[in-house]
Amino acid sequence: MKTTSNVATNKSSLRPYFAVGDATLYLGDVIETLSKLPEESIDLIFADPPYNLSNDGFTCHAGRRVSVNKGKWDKSAGIELDFEFHYNWIDACKRVLKPNGSIFISGTYHSIYVCGFALQLQKWHLINDICWFKPNASPNLSCRMFTASHEMLLWARKSKRSKHKFNYAAMKTGTWNGDSIKQPGKQMRSVWAIGTPKNGEKKYGKHPTQKPLALVSRVILAASDDNDMVTDPFCGSATTGVAAILANRKFIGIDNNANYLDDLAIPRLQEASLSKPSLVESV
Repeated sequence: MKTTSNVATNKSSLRPYFAVGDATLYLGDVIETLSKLPEESIDLIFADPPYNLSNDGFTCHAGRRVSVNKGKWDKSAGIELDFEFHYNWIDACKRVLKPNGSIFISGTYHSIYVCGFALQLQKWHLINDICWFKPNASPNLSCRMFTASHEMLLWARKSKRSKHKFNYAAMKTGTWNGDSIKQPGKQMRSVWAIGTPKNGEKKYGKHPTQKPLALVSRVILAASDDNDMVTDPFCGSATTGVAAILANRKFIGIDNNANYLDDLAIPRLQEASLSKPSLVESV
């Protein structure tokens, strides 16, 4: 299977779409935009790429049968082209990540194994696979399979020799947002019980694949330090940016949909920048 990298070296044309404080948004193609960021300039990447699961099927939301289709961006182009896309954006991320930085990639079975294979081919070193268990997951309407109630996160560093950041003490203390699996004073395990986004997190509108603030905040607090640069190459509603601001990190978000940035990401970042309470005790 052919894979090619589209990484360029010209950085002169990169212009922010929006900026507030230490948070910056870029509108454009993920690989092209990443290619214009400085090499080894990012401490942590949280990536929520398309899952390629929009196949005209149906699911349940708020007790109603609804389509699983998210948009053209989430439709599969076939296994070979899907793999080439994931391989290339992951390769572009590796270039901008600092030697001791790390990446988290979220996905379901539709995409996570493809991303994992790309990581292995590029000789990343997998640190953990994390199961995000959703206690309030939607029921399965077909009654022909188990109810899907989890997603996966892959956590990787650039190589086995890298010294990735892990704030062990912060992950060990506290109950962490009522997570029934995490016991106070015990090591945090790789199964995280976190509900889907709360209503207040969608006050400006709904993104079809929005992640809960508690999930992304835990990632940021676990694998980065104050003033580190956090990047989300598929930022959507900018949950990662909100979490980064509240945790006193810098943020770069990339998305190719201006509507998501204008309607969701920008107002959420503006609101977060006005008040920055510590997340350590609240998530």
